[in-house]
Amino acid sequence: MQTTDIVEANRPAPIALYARFKALLDGVSWNYLVIPMRIAGFSVFMRSGLVKLDDWSSTLALFADEYKVPVLPAALSAYMATTIELGASTLMLLGLATRFAALSVIGMIATIQIFVYPMAWPDHIQWLAFLIPILVWGPGRFALDTLVGRFFKVP
Repeated sequence: MQTTDIVEANRPAPIALYARFKALLDGVSWNYLVIPMRIAGFSVFMRSGLVKLDDWSSTLALFADEYKVPVLPAALSAYMATTIELGASTLMLLGLATRFAALSVIGMIATIQIFVYPMAWPDHIQWLAFLIPILVWGPGRFALDTLVGRFFKVP
C-alpha cells in the first residue's frame, strides 16, 4: 500500500469527496473554460450593437445628448462604439484576432467608465472578468487564431 492510499483511506468521506472534486476541476483546460467567456463577450456586446443599429437616429441623439464623450464628435463616437460592439464581439466568438478584439472592447469600457458612466463599475467589472483572461491567455485551441497561427507558424 502506498502512502497516498493510506492518507486517502484515513480521510473523512466529505474531505475525500472534496479532494476528488478539486482534482477533477484542476484538470479542466483553459481551452474549454474560454469558450463560454468568448460566447459571453459576443452575447453582451452584439446585443448592445444591434440595439444601436435598430434606431440609428436615437443612437446619435443619445451620443450627442447623454454620453458626450469628450474630444470626439458624437457621431464618430456612435460609429466607433457600434463598430467595436458588433465587430469585436464577432471576432471574439470566432476566435479571430481575439486579443485585439478583447483589447478594443476593454478600451471602450475604460472610456465609458471614465467619461460617461463612472457609477457603472459593477457592470464593467463583470465584463472585464471575462475579457481580461481572454486578453492575457488568448482564445484557446478551438479558435481561428489557432488555425491561422499554425498556418503562419506563429509560436
